[in-house]
Amino acid sequence: MGKRLYFYALVFLAGVTAIGVAGGCSGIFKDSPSENAKSAGVVETTDEVRIPLASLNSGKALFLKAGVNGNEIHYFTMRSSDGVYRAAYDTCDVCFRANRGYRQEGDLMVCNNCGQMFPSEKVNVLRGGCNPAPLVRTVKGEYLVIKKSDLAAGGPYFVNRRG
Repeated sequence: MGKRLYFYALVFLAGVTAIGVAGGCSGIFKDSPSENAKSAGVVETTDEVRIPLASLNSGKALFLKAGVNGNEIHYFTMRSSDGVYRAAYDTCDVCFRANRGYRQEGDLMVCNNCGQMFPSEKVNVLRGGCNPAPLVRTVKGEYLVIKKSDLAAGGPYFVNRRG
């Protein structure tokens, strides 16, 4: 009986370790913001960023970054569950110093620093606290358009480089 219990404990620990390693490495295999932009057909000019609406229709957040005034500004865009196209800096007023951003779990945006969860339809609506910091955006034709000047306004959120 002792050997069998030892065997099951060993198998259990090996499984937990494998899951932990896979979870810890999951960030390594995610596409970079640059790869996301390229595959989504994002067009960046000196004045604005244009994101094709079709690239957001799945409801999956599109994580992007832009170099503005010497800062690397991280942000995300999405079509929320209520059908509205939204954009936010990939940070918040509380956790910005950690510079860890958000991840999407279903219809929720989850802070990678504190774990707070926010429904997609509240992005750009609620501000302050740990809510994703709203980013001004407009829909023009078939594009979600974000002005570079609006991206630059988020510079103070990104004083620390993201690893």
